[in-house]
Amino acid sequence: MPIKVLMPALSPTMTEGKLAKWLIKEGDTVESGDVMAEIETDKATMEVEAVDEGVVGKILVDEGTEGVAVNTVIAMLLEDGEDAGALEGADAAASPPPPAAPQTTEEPKTEPVAAPAPTAAPAPAAAPATAKADGGRIFASPLAKRMASMEGLDLSQLSGSGPHGRIVKRDIEKALSEGTGKAAAPTAAGTPATPGAVAAVPPAGIDAAMLELLPEFESVPNSGMRKTIAKRLTASARDIPHFNVSVDIDIDRLLALRKELNGREGADYKISVNDFVIKAVALVLKRQPDCNVAYTDDAILKFNRADISMAVAVDGGLITPIIKDAGSKGLATISAEAKELAGKARDGKLQPQEYQGGTFSISNLGMFGVSSFNSIINSPQGGILSVGAGEQRAIVKDGAVSIATMMTVTLAVDHRCIDGAAAAAFVQELKGILQDPLQLML
Repeated sequence: MPIKVLMPALSPTMTEGKLAKWLIKEGDTVESGDVMAEIETDKATMEVEAVDEGVVGKILVDEGTEGVAVNTVIAMLLEDGEDAGALEGADAAASPPPPAAPQTTEEPKTEPVAAPAPTAAPAPAAAPATAKADGGRIFASPLAKRMASMEGLDLSQLSGSGPHGRIVKRDIEKALSEGTGKAAAPTAAGTPATPGAVAAVPPAGIDAAMLELLPEFESVPNSGMRKTIAKRLTASARDIPHFNVSVDIDIDRLLALRKELNGREGADYKISVNDFVIKAVALVLKRQPDCNVAYTDDAILKFNRADISMAVAVDGGLITPIIKDAGSKGLATISAEAKELAGKARDGKLQPQEYQGGTFSISNLGMFGVSSFNSIINSPQGGILSVGAGEQRAIVKDGAVSIATMMTVTLAVDHRCIDGAAAAAFVQELKGILQDPLQLML
């Protein structure tokens, strides 16, 4: 009996993903442990290994398909002795229809800021039809629905080439190239639509009247990562009472120590300023445990070690891989782990355990010449440190003006679990350590 290959759940919260790439083809023989496909979640692209062995009898979901639900059958393997005829009775079960969730596009709707009531309501945006004229349901991938909505296509006029007639990306592209499947444009006040007109689809949160005032633009659909970032940061900014404290730190001694360490003969590491900051923050959290916390409705969680999340910019968003138990590690180890995790993050190869969790975050924009900035807390953590550029400034020392390399850091904390005195103690402790960096060598 053919073996079903299911869309895996690559994290506890994953409900769907994108089948980014097949690494096998029909007719290939696979063994347990062979990499079959790459699956893109909202955080990373991960490789999926075969659990069973057999011959790839049929691939049921095309690579590039978005919104593939967890446990959907994506391929079928033939067991030893089976031929393609064994698939005939299994095909019906191999591609279950999409769940009967709302059949509109899956773009999240943002709450618009309250504004004066308009004198006339804008015309509604066109949405792709999800039911046939005879009342039958139209099966289309989420990506096809979004493309149809953006391009003003009527899905009921299209034929699907996907499994069991499902409309997929290539069907939309074919319709666009052939100029078929155009939907009639809605008009205000019941005015008949102009023949051949295509509906303009205003981006969510921008009404049609405002859209007319904007210059020409390209609408780039939000990736799963971008949607997740938007949802989490909106919730954090809305629900967490942030407050910020800043301090300027003289890092001349730190830079001298860094130069000495990196210049040692035979050294196989290159320690960065950010590596010093990670180690220092972990040490501060040990000395100031009231800042290594998270708020819940029932209790404040006080962590017994510092797992430091470091913000890494990647294509299409931001991800925070974690240096676990950073306080127990040396600078060279932290440097090596940080480089490895940042590389995996940019390649989309992080495993869930490498970016989920963390007790405190660091965001460093100093390499871009940013002097200072405020960050939004990475919920459910209690704090995040924003690190600016080290730059030479005129300071007053011992009653005289002198030049020093100064770095501004800003701590944002959740006021529900961290009070002002604790936040002030944190930045003062951090300043003391970074201005006397030999403490990090003990």
